[in-house]
Amino acid sequence: MDVQDEDAAREGAGAMRGDGSTAGSVRRRVQAACDAVERVLEAGGTRKNVALLAVSAASLAMSFLLPAGALPFDAAWVAIVLCGVPILCEALIGLVTRFDIKADVLVSMALVASVAIGEYFAAGEVALIMQLGGLLETLTVARARAGIEHLVAMTPRVARVVDADGTQREVAAEEVLLDQTVRVLPGEAIPVDGVVVSGHTSVDESVVTGEPMPADKAPGDEVCSGTVNQFGAIDVRATRVGEDGSIQRLARLVASADAGKAQIVRLADRWATWVVVGALAAAGLAYALTGEVLRSVTVLVVFCPCSLVLATPTAIMAAIGNATRHGFMVKEGDALERLASVRSAVFDKTGTLTRGEPRVARVVALDGPGTACLGERELLGLAAGAELRSEHPLAGSVVACARARGVRAVEPSAFTMLPGLGVRATCGGHEVLAGNAAMMRASGVADPEGDQGLPGCWALADLQALLSEGCMAIFVAADGLPAGVIALSDTVREESCEVVGQLEVLGVTPVLLTGDHEAAARSVASGLGIGQVVAGCTPEDKLAYVERLEGKGGLAVMVGDGVNDAPALRRAYVGIAVGGAKSDIAIDAADIAMVGDGIDQLPHLLALSRHMMRVIRANLTFSMTLNFVAVALAMLAVLDPVSGALVHNCGSVFVIVNSAFLLRWTARPGQSGCGSDGQRG
Repeated sequence: MDVQDEDAAREGAGAMRGDGSTAGSVRRRVQAACDAVERVLEAGGTRKNVALLAVSAASLAMSFLLPAGALPFDAAWVAIVLCGVPILCEALIGLVTRFDIKADVLVSMALVASVAIGEYFAAGEVALIMQLGGLLETLTVARARAGIEHLVAMTPRVARVVDADGTQREVAAEEVLLDQTVRVLPGEAIPVDGVVVSGHTSVDESVVTGEPMPADKAPGDEVCSGTVNQFGAIDVRATRVGEDGSIQRLARLVASADAGKAQIVRLADRWATWVVVGALAAAGLAYALTGEVLRSVTVLVVFCPCSLVLATPTAIMAAIGNATRHGFMVKEGDALERLASVRSAVFDKTGTLTRGEPRVARVVALDGPGTACLGERELLGLAAGAELRSEHPLAGSVVACARARGVRAVEPSAFTMLPGLGVRATCGGHEVLAGNAAMMRASGVADPEGDQGLPGCWALADLQALLSEGCMAIFVAADGLPAGVIALSDTVREESCEVVGQLEVLGVTPVLLTGDHEAAARSVASGLGIGQVVAGCTPEDKLAYVERLEGKGGLAVMVGDGVNDAPALRRAYVGIAVGGAKSDIAIDAADIAMVGDGIDQLPHLLALSRHMMRVIRANLTFSMTLNFVAVALAMLAVLDPVSGALVHNCGSVFVIVNSAFLLRWTARPGQSGCGSDGQRG
């Protein structure tokens, strides 16, 4: 007995026992057939869908422009076949396999009714609009997957393992074992999470923390995979390898955030079941009362949901056009629909509310006993000269400050870079040291970080206040004596205060969520009037905070610019990426991306989304009212199929015109609550 005979025998036995095996087999075969049809419809990918939409749009244009009889058939049939047949198949599959009634069932009824009375253009038009929406959804999913692929691609492919006898060998990064030692040269990405066992360097950790300044690393400090070693060679003992690495965990976070994100239900889908029931009941009642098939077909035609289907996408497309004019790239079709519902705005700090570019806040020259007694300009000139050949980002800020103040940077005659510490240079006959507190200690200069914070010759009340607010300090010594301190801080964007104030006017609560330390976060938040602050956040912490916030019913928009923001951007009800193309991964994870490098248009976007929803509700209300009135007139024989088609086309025109006003809509400026000094009053 072959396999088919055995299956038949089992099915027959199951039927005799009454256990439903035959019915189950039929369901499986129906499901298999439906799956096969879906695979055929999905074959060819995005390029095929774009080509079919282009051909369908051209055929509709020909149908509208060419005189009757110019072609042996109505050109709209091309759109009906290419776009309408897949809709009919999907609607049938949904009904058979899941008894799922959505807008595609409504559209299918309209297609059949329109074709039955010869309204081919109307049938092709609705089918084209529905397929265009499906294409936008497909492209959105592809972008989300691309973001995860970018994250995985950031992990180094090769690691340099140092064996116990000191020999080096290259292995695949995923083959590094726990507690093995890996050597990382300057400019290389760190392949594993681990602890530095030898060497000093600075590491660019922006991929994890979002902070633009490299972190100094010495033996005993932790480093993460995917971060970049900038200056000195280091040996790292692996503490997390393979799929436990930071970048791999970040990729999983983005994927899980996407899966857990609340998906909005289209208003047309939400009403679809009741509209379908109403249309069929009205058509049946018309036939029962009059016995005329034509009357029933007329009811279905006027119930054709052209204006209902157009109500949402036309408003969304017009609003997207408006948003584009104001510097936003809206990637997801329903992103603006969701944005209208948010009540909290969660901001990253660095690069979002601030510029992510440290600038010199204070130059403090020391003139007491035991100091080099230099003037402020002389101190700045020596420090800028020592930093001229340095590759550290802070060095560029010092040099730029000297240039802006008209101070000449003294050209160094000798220069040494000390990874993880600072620089040593000979400038104008002075031996200059510029670096962190550890460098001052290692060089025998007075310790800037003694028991009293800034003891002795370093003690300055105003400098201590700056450091407590999160400023970074470059200590400068000349000829072995303390010379002064240059304090640098991240600068708040000029528009940030205005934006926070306008969001509060709109009823949106701002929250600051940052990987920076508490002092810097509190300083920025107090200046902007933000009451809720969470500092020291990892990507996992940001994701968890957004989940907790939304778990309490507080739908949130996440605004960020870095890779470390990607999981929260993807998980939030709406994610907005800031800063143009600084981070492809953040843009991939977000629903909306700002093309420029500012956030000043954010209140307009939020106000636009809310106005768009008012337009959509008006469109839907008008469409449904028109449909019910037209059905009543069709049942009373006031409307025939031709006049019924004209009525629902007039409804479509109204919806399109009403939505078009969104293209030029501008939000009224709100009161920001900012004082003249840029601080919140």
